[in-house]
Amino acid sequence: MQILDIRPAPPGSGNTLCRFDVQLDGMRLHNVSLKRTGSGLRVFAPSAFGCAAVTFTPEIAAEMIALVHGEITAHDRNRAA
Repeated sequence: MQILDIRPAPPGSGNTLCRFDVQLDGMRLHNVSLKRTGSGLRVFAPSAFGCAAVTFTPEIAAEMIALVHGEITAHDRNRAA
């Protein structure tokens, strides 16, 4: 798994921290959202026709969260330095 691009959510985006593009085995997913929820950080795929276009196993979701959150944290540290 590889994170291809991360875009911070604009002000006023509620619980959405960022949107990102990810490369998985044999596919790329664009505009996946990382959101802060009552149960912690969660990833959400874009919807199509009002329904989830993709869902993730807990293991894949956890790996995405770790990778994206690590990138965001590193970016924030670099900005503060």
